[in-house]
Amino acid sequence: MKIYTKTGDKGETSLLGGKRVFKNCVEMEAIGEVDELNSSIGLLIAHLNKNSEEKKCLQKIQNKLFDIGSNLAAVQTDIIKVPQINTNDLEFLETKIDKMTVELPELTQFILPGGSVQASLAFQARAVCRRAERVVTKLNQHYELNENIPKYLNRLSDYLFTLARYFNKIENIEEITWQK
Repeated sequence: MKIYTKTGDKGETSLLGGKRVFKNCVEMEAIGEVDELNSSIGLLIAHLNKNSEEKKCLQKIQNKLFDIGSNLAAVQTDIIKVPQINTNDLEFLETKIDKMTVELPELTQFILPGGSVQASLAFQARAVCRRAERVVTKLNQHYELNENIPKYLNRLSDYLFTLARYFNKIENIEEITWQK
């Protein structure tokens, strides 16, 4: 099977169910942002130890991002058999955030993104996640999405922020605060 089909050469692509849309429509923009987020997380994973708990968690998150992408690709269809994001997925992230937070110093000021390579990549993924969240919010104004999708992206950005701080803590890298 060839990777190229030439059907998108004029700026169109297909959603689930075959509906043709322009590649710059809000649906494709949202799908693209979630895809970029998934790739950012993949880059972070490439810099982690092979069997680390964080790697396993991030790979689970990558699968959930594919679930979100399939939901976004189905907005203009009657297709309902796509994997859903549910409250258990939100609770999974919240539990991970809470577990790391107890080991971190209390935040009293804004901190600058950076530190270790892993922390920097987590901070970058968090920024990409926020952008994906904004575009998904725009899509949600046009179509009724599963209410847990925007919540998941919001929680995920919190998770990535906390993960970045956690990586710096375990590497004994001091957080740099914003100097006004």
